[in-house]
Amino acid sequence: MLKNPGIAAVLSFFWTGVGQIYNGQIMKGLILIGVQILNSLLMFVLIGFITFPLVWIWGIYDAYKVADRMNKTGF
Repeated sequence: MLKNPGIAAVLSFFWTGVGQIYNGQIMKGLILIGVQILNSLLMFVLIGFITFPLVWIWGIYDAYKVADRMNKTGF
């Protein structure tokens, strides 16, 4: 089934991990959601201000690239 890379990226933009779930990578999406919850808590000790945006940007990139690869290879 074809996945729209733009939709996957936008979903991850608004909530990290949802783009992965859209792509069918349920466990990866749930892990990313859990990591971002942890990163939110880490903002109280400041390190979360570094880790949260890094995971967020990677989640957007990963959702887009995986959807694109799935369309090209059929997996």
